Formats: sequence, C-alpha cells, structure tokens
Amino acid sequence: MRDTATSQAATGTPPSPEEVRKRVFAIVAASSGNLVEWFDFYIYAFCAIYFAPAFFPSSDPTAQLLNTAGVFAAGFLMRPIGGWIFGRIADRNGRKNSMVISVMMMCFGSLLIAALPTYASIGNWAPALLLFARLLQGLSVGGEYGTTATYMSEVALKGRRGFFSSFQYVTLIGGQLLAVLVVVILQQLLNESELKAWGWRIPFVVGAITAVVALMLRRTLHETSTAASRTNRDAGSIAGLFRHHKAAFFTVLGYTAGGSLIFYTFTTYMQKYLVNTAGMPIKTASYIMTGCLFIYMCMQPVFGMLSDKIGRRNNMLLFGALGAIATVPILTALKTVQSPAVAVVLICLALAIVSFYTSISGIVKAEMFPIEVRALGVGLAYAVANAIFGGSAEYVALGLKKAGMEPTFYWYVTGMMVLAFLVSLRLPRQAKYLHHEH
Repeated sequence: MRDTATSQAATGTPPSPEEVRKRVFAIVAASSGNLVEWFDFYIYAFCAIYFAPAFFPSSDPTAQLLNTAGVFAAGFLMRPIGGWIFGRIADRNGRKNSMVISVMMMCFGSLLIAALPTYASIGNWAPALLLFARLLQGLSVGGEYGTTATYMSEVALKGRRGFFSSFQYVTLIGGQLLAVLVVVILQQLLNESELKAWGWRIPFVVGAITAVVALMLRRTLHETSTAASRTNRDAGSIAGLFRHHKAAFFTVLGYTAGGSLIFYTFTTYMQKYLVNTAGMPIKTASYIMTGCLFIYMCMQPVFGMLSDKIGRRNNMLLFGALGAIATVPILTALKTVQSPAVAVVLICLALAIVSFYTSISGIVKAEMFPIEVRALGVGLAYAVANAIFGGSAEYVALGLKKAGMEPTFYWYVTGMMVLAFLVSLRLPRQAKYLHHEH
C-alpha cells in the first residue's frame, strides 16, 4: 500500500476507489485496537470500587480505594517507558509489529487481572500481581498512542489527514464510554455482593476477548514504514531524535502538556468537580458526563475536517487562545451551576475548545518528524507530557481545593493554555513532513 501511495504522490494521480477502501479499512483496524486498549485501561478505574476489598483488605474503604488508585497511577507512570519501547519497535521493526505486540500485552494484562486469586487465597502476592498486570497495561497504552497516531497519519489520504486522524480520539473516548456502559449493564444484572464477589472480573474478560479481535484485525494491516527507514542509522534512536529533531520534540512536548492537562480536567476530573464543588448528586454528574463525552466523541471528525481546511497551525492557535480565555469563566460558572442542562452546555463548550487539539493530536505531532523517528518522537513526547501533566491533573486540583485555593487550579490550566498558544506559534505554516505523500 505504501508503494502504491508513493507512486501516486509522484505522479499526482488521485488514489483509486480500491486504494481508498484499503485506507479506510486500515484506519478502522488500527483505531479498533485503540478503542480496546483504552477500554481495558479505564475499566480498572470504573471497577476498582468492587474489587478493592479482594486485593487490599482493610476496614477503611478509603484506604482500599487509595491503594487501587496508587496502582492505577503506577500504570500511568509506565507510559513514557512504553512510548520509548514501542516507538523504537515501530521505527526499527515496523508500525504493524508494534501495534500487534501492544494489543497482545494489553490482552495478557486484562486476562491476568480477570484470573487473579484474591488476597484471601495467596496473601501479598495478590496485590503484587495486580500491580504487575497494571504495569504491563501501562506499558501497552503508553506505546499504543504514538504508534497508532503515526500509522493513522501515514495511512490517511492527503487532504483528509485531519479527518482520518481524528478517529484516534473517537476511539479513545469511545473506549471510556464503552467501559462505563459495560459497568452500567453489570450493575443492572448483578447485585452489589455479586459484583464484589466475582462480577468485577467480567469486564476484564470482555477486554481480553475484544483485544483478540483487534489483534486479528491488526495482523491484516499493511506496513507504512519502508525498509530504508527501518535500517536508517537513526531509526528509533533517542540519540538520533535529539541530535536532529530536538526543537520539534520540545515543541510537541510543550503543547501536549497543555492539551493533556485541559483534556483530563474536563473529562475524568469533571465528574468529581460537579459532585465535590458544584454539589450535584453522583448519578446526575454521571449522566451529565456520559452525555458530554458522547457529544465530545462526535465532535472529533468535525474539528479534524476543519484542520484540513484551515491548517493544523490555526487549529492549535485557536485551541491555545480560546482555552486561555475561556477556562476560568467556564470553571467558575460550573462551580455554582444548578441546572444539569446548563452544566452540559458549559462542559460541551469547553470540550469543543479542547477538540481543536484532540481531533488532530496525532497528525499535528506526526507532521513534525521524519519517518525514521516519527513513532518515537510522537510517542515519547506525548507519554512524558501526559504522565506529568495529564496524570497529575486530578491530584493537583483536589490538593488545591483541600488547601482552600481551588481557583488557583483554574489559573494553572489557563497558564498552560497560554504556553500551548506560544508553543503553537512555532508550528510551520506548511508541515515539513507527510504533506507530499498521498
């Protein structure tokens, strides 16, 4: 497929209908694995309340949840290592191999959690094995983003790369929504004691099975890297990345820091904000966020298409500027919101601003690096910024609230949006890489 695309790029002829069908299938196959990866990663957080007592026996439920949250955070911190390992594999051994290995690792991690004996059966080995499984999943999802973003950017058709690449976040958000849906269904079918006894294992089995399906789809993918790029001296090399593309790496790191922070602020943290700060009932907040995330998921292709019209640089500048202007007013208004409908409007407004970035998150990074270090550059920069700023968003917000300084968090997010805007000014008006290929 890559050879066909290269010859078409050289002659300027449009791709054939058969070629378009192949590209669309490749996008579906790659993004389906992305959905599975994020479903498996987030199902842990949604099921923790049920399995915490099985692995961390304690009379204090809060202590149990803190222990499970610590294991969740450990998975988050493995992402930079995953970004490096799988980025190197993708650049040196091919995107397809990297994506196949990452989804196999996620499948194994989910299956391991589903089959784990409890603390009552094997003592301290139970939480230790749970941690091991989460570290594997953290490595996997850390490598998933960069390789999938790179592959989807390379396989997308010229002139429509923003639209095609936006499906990475469609499936990322879809994975979270699917995880919520599975838990909601189980809550209707099983009572709380059944969920705590064995029902919590079911979502992990579902995740492992769907990972096998994604694995089969990914095995059919065509490779987008070339033999020349894979044997390049700098292929997948951190030394090569920093020797020739240091500026690009830190540019990506800069706007990803702000992008990750505001993404987690208005997605995973927002439900807690509506409950703890706005005083809404937990179920109401859950309904609001489920609806908002669905709308947000549907926004991605629209904003991706917009970037194909106005350019990735303009998308990013609008993201940074609007995020800097609107964050404080939106969070301040949500602080006292009473109407669920008003809350939905405000959150969707914020998520629309975030969509200027998330819809093109993969392609705007991929266009910064040449093919031999593209997966490494995209994956490592994203994983480092995401682990530091995205992973800490909730803890910083709650810590400042506890200290009686909640509005400081609003300004912290605003400051990072200013940084994203300034860094985005460094983006070229015409992408240096990828733009000449079909």
